[in-house]
Amino acid sequence: MKQQLVNQIVQGMLQSLNNAQLLQLQQVLDRTLRGVEVTSNDSNELDYHANEKLTELFLSSKRVEGCSEKSLKYYEATIEAMILKVGKSVQEIETDDLRIYLTNYQQEKKSSRVTIDNIRRILSSFFSWLEDEDYILKSPVRRIHKIKSALTIKETYSDEALELMRDSCENLRDLALIDMLSSTGIRVGELVLLNQEDINFAERECIVFGKGDKERIVYFDARTKIHLQNYLNSRTDENPALFVSLRAPNDRLKIGGIEVRLRELGRSLDISKVHPHKFRRTLATMAIDKGMPVEQLQKLLGHQRIDTTMQYAMVKQSNVKQAHRKYIG
Repeated sequence: MKQQLVNQIVQGMLQSLNNAQLLQLQQVLDRTLRGVEVTSNDSNELDYHANEKLTELFLSSKRVEGCSEKSLKYYEATIEAMILKVGKSVQEIETDDLRIYLTNYQQEKKSSRVTIDNIRRILSSFFSWLEDEDYILKSPVRRIHKIKSALTIKETYSDEALELMRDSCENLRDLALIDMLSSTGIRVGELVLLNQEDINFAERECIVFGKGDKERIVYFDARTKIHLQNYLNSRTDENPALFVSLRAPNDRLKIGGIEVRLRELGRSLDISKVHPHKFRRTLATMAIDKGMPVEQLQKLLGHQRIDTTMQYAMVKQSNVKQAHRKYIG
């Protein structure tokens, strides 16, 4: 309790003293209170409101920076779960508290290292913001380093699988849908927001709004253009959406509808793990294999960081062998 009191006093002087003065204040408090017993009244309610206020301020700052509402909800749930489990004011949370929390979370939830590192990154962002805004002296996440995880090579579709899916489509919509996913590398969340007027058939391109409402242009091939035009010409509804349900009232397709349709197609063809994001990974891998500069692929996929692009693009071993023969052997 004594250390909590010292921390509270130091926290309260953060905006008035520099680092050297804060250190001196902490040393004086430590000497003065040595041997003194400190007791506390129940202040959980005050701590709760302080935690809630600081969390809201952090989320407001992320909203201003352009974070999507989906990301903000994930941040909020992650931070609130940590605060509830640790049971302290955020201004009193220490590194060991977070280490214990992450360890227990992984054991209880059987979570992967990737999941735990995602939680660590969110907490790091939160406490770094508290530090920058002078609510705490130093982020307790500073000494918790990135959690290493094994690199797994995720599956992509083979050329044969893609052609098999195209040949097995029973309607023009599904054929156009598969072509659109495979030739653009578009996110399914971006695809369902597209309207017919967004498509520029002359340039074979369209504008999409990605994560954080960031606008970018994606491109499609000649085959996709033909199949998409055939699908749109066959429609009799007046819905402006690019892809709609087959039955009246022909509502805009949602993410769940596309995922269900692709799973059904995959099961009927005995193709494992058919889902929209796999088309995106396939395009990235194919582009890298054919020599597309990774910076251009990054722009095409709409990634902020090039590291994210490289996670999608797994270079085939056969190409590594050919490159070795060309440049070394």
